[in-house]
Parts: sequence; structure tokens; C-alpha cells
Amino acid sequence: MEKETYLAEKASSNESPPYDDPARVVEEKGIRLGEAADMYGDLNSAEEYGYVTRGLKSRHIQFIALGGTIGTGLFLGIGRAFTQAGPLSILMGYTFTGIAVYAMMMSLGELATWLPLPGAIPQFCARYVDGAMGFAVGWNNWYNSAITLCAEISAAALVIQYWNGAQDINIAAWISLIIVLIICLNIFAVAIYGEAEFIFASIKILTIVGLIIFAFIIDLGGGPTHDRLGFRYWNNPGAMKEYKGTGATGRFLGFFSVLVNAAFSYGGVEMVAVAAGEAENPRYNIPKAVRRVFWRILFFYVLGALAIGVLIPYNEPRLLGAIEDGAPGGAASPWVIAVYRAGVPALPSIINAVILTSATSSANAFLYTGSRYLYALAQNGQAPRFLLKCSKRGVPYFCIIITASISLLTYMSCSSGAAEVFQWFQNLVTIANLFTWMSVSIAYIRFHAALKAQGIDRNTLIFRSPFQPYTAYFSLCFFAMITLFNGFYVFGPFDVDGFVTAYVGIPIYFALYAFWKIFKKTKFVKAHEADIHTGKAALDAADAHWPARVARNWVEKVWFWIA
Repeated sequence: MEKETYLAEKASSNESPPYDDPARVVEEKGIRLGEAADMYGDLNSAEEYGYVTRGLKSRHIQFIALGGTIGTGLFLGIGRAFTQAGPLSILMGYTFTGIAVYAMMMSLGELATWLPLPGAIPQFCARYVDGAMGFAVGWNNWYNSAITLCAEISAAALVIQYWNGAQDINIAAWISLIIVLIICLNIFAVAIYGEAEFIFASIKILTIVGLIIFAFIIDLGGGPTHDRLGFRYWNNPGAMKEYKGTGATGRFLGFFSVLVNAAFSYGGVEMVAVAAGEAENPRYNIPKAVRRVFWRILFFYVLGALAIGVLIPYNEPRLLGAIEDGAPGGAASPWVIAVYRAGVPALPSIINAVILTSATSSANAFLYTGSRYLYALAQNGQAPRFLLKCSKRGVPYFCIIITASISLLTYMSCSSGAAEVFQWFQNLVTIANLFTWMSVSIAYIRFHAALKAQGIDRNTLIFRSPFQPYTAYFSLCFFAMITLFNGFYVFGPFDVDGFVTAYVGIPIYFALYAFWKIFKKTKFVKAHEADIHTGKAALDAADAHWPARVARNWVEKVWFWIA
């Protein structure tokens, strides 16, 4: 694929300084300007627009990856799946979906290590598959990030009302406070965003580790009541609950509903690749983060699902009532219910505080990722070129301002009539993450073919994901199955609103694809023509400029292993 088919056109017809040696530009002008010149093809554009800066340190990247793995789904969303399917079903469902997510992340890790670009995913799709796919996945992801940003702000504002005194303050005040906070965390420097995510992720990690240890203690009878639970609730009311059917069919549908719920809970795990374009020493830090995704999924989600299954029964009245009533905050969290049952009164407030920080962290992350998807679209020539403009600190401020402006829709949740419209906006993005993951898998399959067609030995790659391209085919088929059958529950009896919510994302994605396909008459990229090199020379030259991390004592050895 020719460079000009996915990069924006030159801003000026004036002759630019000759650009023939990325290593020289990196050496003389610095990594940031060198990367910009290699991407845009000339120094004039690089100096005019600037570029994002590599201000995310190793610990930022590792904890962004952790934060992307641990979301509100692990604290709240898992409760609905548990009441629908039972303990064994959520354990198996989160495990199987986790394996598919890990397979997708292996593919994405190889792509992002070869070319750690800002925004990343739309660029990979445009380069290796079709410009129309880059357009579809980019705008779909931007809209998904912007609307999910609103949903997380709304959720955080509702959680605040858990505490006495907060209920008397108009929720719009809390929404305003959170919007201002996350804009400030993003607009000044990417390092500030990285520090915030480092703190937020640390809180989430400490909490989930503490809850898993708490579950182990309570299960063995170490709680105030000294009641040894064991696997009592797997026998009564049972390990697998029937859903939308009876007998084996009902148990299978319950299990399948967990696969769907788990896919939504894992949403955001790809954020580490979006941040690759602003990571220090990305050829080291991105593989390190991606390789650990498996263990994070295993520890946090699989052990978390097991812990919930031994602490409470799936027919727990308070949990069922909170979910049915749409109770805000931790009231609908199985962890909070488990704490109440164990007789530890102080913990619910702590868990609610963690859910608040988790929702705020998610809002912060979605503002960041939404702005970088918009930036990637501008680099592809699929969004206005002025969006490429960055501040002296390397922040694409126009992208942040436009994405943040969508957060004003959150105020619609303050009134009942507007809240219904706001819910419709949210319904449009229910399966956006699934399309992102399928697009990543397809992009990898074409990237793998391009390497082979252009004579590049995968054994020379810094990070080489295993069992390819079969790993990518597996994740593609798995997520395609979830996409097609995610609304199975609406067919008996047929629920029109439920059907629209479950499947409206499919025509939206393909409408975006068709629009760009027809408007620009793009063609499917042939493997031997795929552009796998633009931007790589400057990145290769920059690799020599990153200092080696040498541990001076055992404390630093442990810390360097963690972060």
C-alpha cells in the first residue's frame, strides 16, 4: 500500500527539506521529530504539526495494561453473569473468553512491537487490510470511547451518592467535577495521564488481591462467624444455573451468557497498544506488558470468579434485588454482598470507594484512547488534518478537546426523559469492542502474510507471538461467534428493544466501512504491497537511545520485574 493512501496529504505544496536518513534526523533533532518526519515524509510537516512524545515510562505502561485488564466489570458486571449462570459457568466462561482475549493480545502485541504507533489499531487495519477497515474501526472506536467516557462519568457520579450527605447535592455538580478532573489529567502532558493511571491501577490491584485473600479466609472459616463455607453453594443451589431453558439446554445457555458478559468485561484490554506510540523504549515495554496479560487474566478474573462462587449463592436476594432495581455503586456488586454476609461492616464503603476510583480511571483512560484514535485517523487521512497539531509537550490537544466535548452528553442522565436518549447512545456501542478485536485479528493475519510476501523472517522479530496465524484465526472465530449470538436471549419471546441493543453495532460498523469504500474507492491491500515500513526506520534508530535499566539491588530487581 502506498504511503499517500493512508497518510494525510501534505499541508503545503512548497518543497520540503530532503528527508532521506531517519537515523540522522533522530540524532540531530531528537526522537520525537525523527518519528514525525518519518511518518509524514518531510521535516516541514513534522515541525509544523509536532508529534506525540514518548513520556510513558515502563511502570506507566505495565500499570496501564493492568488497569485495562481490571475494570468495573470485575467489580460489578460479573454479578449479573453470576446470577444468570451460577459459579461453575462464570469460572469456565471467564476462563474461555480470557484465552481468546489473550490470543488476540498476542497478535496485537506483535503488531505494536513492530510499529508502536499512536492510536495503532486503525493504522494497522488501513495499512494491512483496507483503508475502509481503518476508517470503520477508527471512527467506531472513537465513538465507543467517547460514549463509554460518558457512561463511566455517570457511574462515578452515582457511586458518590452512596455516602450520606452526597445525596443532597445535585448529581450534575459531581459530573462537572469529574469532567474537569479527567480533562486536567489529559490536556497538559501524557506523563500526568500515566501517573494518574499508575495510581488508579495500584488501588485496583491492591483491592482485588485483598478481596481474593479475603475470600480465601472467609471460605475456610476465618470470618467473624467462623462458618467454613467450602464449596457449599456449588451443591445448593448448584454449580450451573438454567437460563432461558431447562435441563442441559438451560445450563448451556447460562454458560454461553457468561461468554458474552465476559467479552464486555474484558473491554479495554487493548489500551496498552493504543499507548504504544507514547511509550518509552516500546520494543521492550510493550512485549513485557503483553506477555503478562495471560497471568493477569488468570489471577484477577479466574480467581475472582472462583472467589465469588464460593462466597455467595447465585440466588442471593440482595444481589438479585440490587441488579433488578439498577442500584448504583457497590449495591449490585457480589463482593459487597459477600462482605455483608461475612459480617465485616467497614469494607462496603472501602469497596465503593474503589469502584469510584475504577470508574474515574476508566473515564480518564477512555478520554485518552478516544483522543489517540482520533489522532490515528488524522494520520490515516480519514479525519481533518488540523487534529495532528500537538502542543510543545506532545499532547494532541484538538483531539482531546473534541473527545472531551462529547462528555457533556453525560448531563442527559440527570433527567428521566433525556436519560432514555442517553441510553440509546450507549446501546450503539455494545459490541464495538468485539469489532475492534476482530479487526485486530484480521489485521494480524494480513500482516503475517505481508511479512512472508516481502521476505521478512519472523524469527528476526523482537516479539514473535506463538502458533501464528492460527492464534489470530482462533480469536477471530471466537469473537465472531460472540458477535453473532450475543443477543440470543431476545428470540424467546422476541424482544425488539433487546434485539436493537444487541445487534445495532453490526450495521453501524459495516456502514462506516461501506461509506469509505465507496467514497474513496479503496482496494483490499495485497500482501506484497502492504506498507509495513513507514515510520519504522526512525523507531529503529531510536532504540539505541533508550538507556538500559540496570538494577542496583534486590529491591530494584523486584520492582523492575513488576514494572
